[in-house]
Amino acid sequence: MEDLVCIKIFNNKVEAEMAKQLLENNDIPTRMLSDDVGGMEPHLRLHSGGVKLLVSKSNSQKALSLLGEAK
Repeated sequence: MEDLVCIKIFNNKVEAEMAKQLLENNDIPTRMLSDDVGGMEPHLRLHSGGVKLLVSKSNSQKALSLLGEAK
């Protein structure tokens, strides 16, 4: 995967997973990034900036459009 960019930050993993699934169903590979000690300390996500949804730079506009946030 080429250079990754963060297209959205979620407060919880469920919403991030739903967005990830939507993008992957539309052939946009994604990654999620959160610092919650491997899921053992989910409350730490709020202190570390939430759950970040990452896509390749070349797919970012299409991903934002699919999520309804195109600028």
